[in-house]
Amino acid sequence: MTWMIGVDVGGTFTDFFAFDVASSTVRLHKLPSTPRNPAWAVIAGLQELNTRHGIDLSSITRLSHGTTVGTNALIQRRGGKVALVVTEGFRDLIEIGRQIRPRIFDLQADHPAPLVPRDLRFEAPERVTADGSVLRALDPAALDRVIRGIAAAKPDACAVCLLFSFVNPAHERAIGAALAAAFPEMYLSISSEVQPEFREYERLSTTVLNAYLQPVLARYLGDLADGVGKVAPNAVIGINQSSGGLMSIERARRFPIRTALSGPAAGAVGAIQTARLSGIPDVISLDMGGTSADVCLIRGYTAGTAFEKWIEGYPARLPAVDINAVGAGGGSVAWFDRDGLLKVGPQSVGAHPGPACYGRGGSEPTVTDANLVLGRLSPRGLLGGDMALDLDLAREAIRPLADRLGISIERTAHGIIGIVVANMVRAIRAVSVERGHDPRAFALLPFGGAGPLHANDVANSLGIRRCLVPLAPGILCAQGLIVSDLRETFVRTALTPLLPDRQSEIDDRVRQLIAESTVWFEAETIAEPQRKIDLVLDARYIGQNFELAVPMDTPHPLPSPDEIRRCFFAEHERAYGFHNPHDPVEIVNFRLVAVGRLKQPEERPAPPRTGGTLTKTRSRPVWFADDRAIDTPVYDRAELRAGDMIEGPAVIEQLDATTLLFPIDRATVDSHLNLSVELGP
Repeated sequence: MTWMIGVDVGGTFTDFFAFDVASSTVRLHKLPSTPRNPAWAVIAGLQELNTRHGIDLSSITRLSHGTTVGTNALIQRRGGKVALVVTEGFRDLIEIGRQIRPRIFDLQADHPAPLVPRDLRFEAPERVTADGSVLRALDPAALDRVIRGIAAAKPDACAVCLLFSFVNPAHERAIGAALAAAFPEMYLSISSEVQPEFREYERLSTTVLNAYLQPVLARYLGDLADGVGKVAPNAVIGINQSSGGLMSIERARRFPIRTALSGPAAGAVGAIQTARLSGIPDVISLDMGGTSADVCLIRGYTAGTAFEKWIEGYPARLPAVDINAVGAGGGSVAWFDRDGLLKVGPQSVGAHPGPACYGRGGSEPTVTDANLVLGRLSPRGLLGGDMALDLDLAREAIRPLADRLGISIERTAHGIIGIVVANMVRAIRAVSVERGHDPRAFALLPFGGAGPLHANDVANSLGIRRCLVPLAPGILCAQGLIVSDLRETFVRTALTPLLPDRQSEIDDRVRQLIAESTVWFEAETIAEPQRKIDLVLDARYIGQNFELAVPMDTPHPLPSPDEIRRCFFAEHERAYGFHNPHDPVEIVNFRLVAVGRLKQPEERPAPPRTGGTLTKTRSRPVWFADDRAIDTPVYDRAELRAGDMIEGPAVIEQLDATTLLFPIDRATVDSHLNLSVELGP
């Protein structure tokens, strides 16, 4: 047997999806995360796959991993001590930034403190102009002074970001070489390597974020590689990127900022795979876990890509799956604001101590406690009963809220669910209605441990009439990891008007990127048949401030200016509803996405039920409304077969999630064991 393992480390649980290539056998596993060192849960989970499921760990050929270590380091501000080298006169750029801020109407919100204090910012007397020519050469004596200052500061990492280095990186490379020679143990982030694009502040911020995370991710990835090497010596480790593709562990050490959104990106990849198997090209994915809910709009089996993200208050310029996150998870806390209104989230109790019903010392009322009180979660507990839940503790946590509101505990719990659903609906509207998409034209694809539990309420609030619940919704991020390919993005900024006499310039720049991708393919030992490259051109009307990403079908043959203009007009029409064919257009960035296709699991249709009928395992009272409970049958998801149909009300339980069918819903099991739920009127 040859196994591929996907492992996703979340804030509450660490999930495993194991797939045997030879037999298409699937094994699922889940255990609590270990926030102190997430690698511990990964290693423990692999060992439990061996003891509980009989998987020979030496037969694991690939381990694909999504991690929240980088994001958590930014949330908790526990990255490395970073020094910064900039062009003389730009020492305070990191603090000045732009007038743009994430919450522009919040006059009380403070901008987060810069990750590099002023005494750790060093100026290099040099200057490169916008066309790449050297106006002021790098002074070796001044560089020595910078190195002496950095030596006195003793930072863990150093970021280097000079003016116009994306056009001419010579000075950055010289400084990087000098720093590497002087401080061989110090981590280095060079902006022309991290993200060689224009817009100085965003490039600077991204490079600093990368340097800040390097010490943390290097330690974590070192522990992970050592631990996996001991228990699964034949496994090749791939680290998921925010763009939805894998990279080697060595590259992840160099560019940890690319892992900042790796877990949600893996979920989007898994959602696309699920939608493809069920033949539903347009879905809105809803990944609700323990601390947050991530939503993504998928059209034609394709998720959008965003190139500018705000990560914990800091701008980052890097390709990432276009996901909107909101603080709405099973661990989200219900609380009263100063206005006397009940709120839910964004605060979360996390994995430790967790919701009150976990019995680990938590006392604050959470969404999970509310679901337990309403009978939507089994009193037997989570993980197939391995993780007990205490109903009395859940009720006691919610009781103070109910007493203050003057209503029953059950009605209060129902109100908590309604508020968290409203938070998720608002996040979905941001990626659909606010961008001109009607959510009613999409199916809702809920996953994560809590997604299928709230899918009906969310869908009905948006007018969506169909939900698609994956085979393993609580482990879909881990499943998405094993269907991900190796991916690398190469980009160059070069303002190029789309004129016939610029064809040679366009050709030269695309060929340069193709050459860089070839070097990467060779370094990653990707054979020719497994190679794929996609060309994306960031273009705009001359005079516009921002550009649109315009995907080209293929860089072979090289596109002409007229062809690029046609594609740009179509993209502008799609994004804004109009285009002007007479205004001049220019390319801003040339972007090449190189994909190394990895061996993918073969998804085989499941056989239908051959004998007998599906029967409920038990029943229990469930509150679908706030006035009364209904005795509701409970089904075991593992007993479902292709073609089975369940009429609501019903609760469908499995190891990693619980799916709730309201009284007028109907669920059908498709040929790949996904649940297609038709919602009642």
